[in-house]
Amino acid sequence: MAAGDRIQLLDKLEALLERQIALAQEGKISAVEMLGKQANSLVTRIAETKIPEQPEFQDRRNRLQRLYDSLCLALTAQKADVVAKLGLIRKGKKTLDAYRGSTL
Repeated sequence: MAAGDRIQLLDKLEALLERQIALAQEGKISAVEMLGKQANSLVTRIAETKIPEQPEFQDRRNRLQRLYDSLCLALTAQKADVVAKLGLIRKGKKTLDAYRGSTL
């Protein structure tokens, strides 16, 4: 595979990760998942070409790792937000059930 093709694969993966981070921060998790499938395909192609093992791509490898870490952090923050909201919903449901039970 030509160097230009390898760089293009890395550019596409980087762009997908950046887009996933933005979508995760907006709470659009289903869109993140769809892009994740595309990213997985690119990662497979990149791994097959052994690009990550080549020393000239060390900086790109580090940048991709930072993006991946940021994506994980954004998804963790979204998960925490969802868990907190579910807790509020459960508490509200218990309150309604208690109120409903005391008025009958």
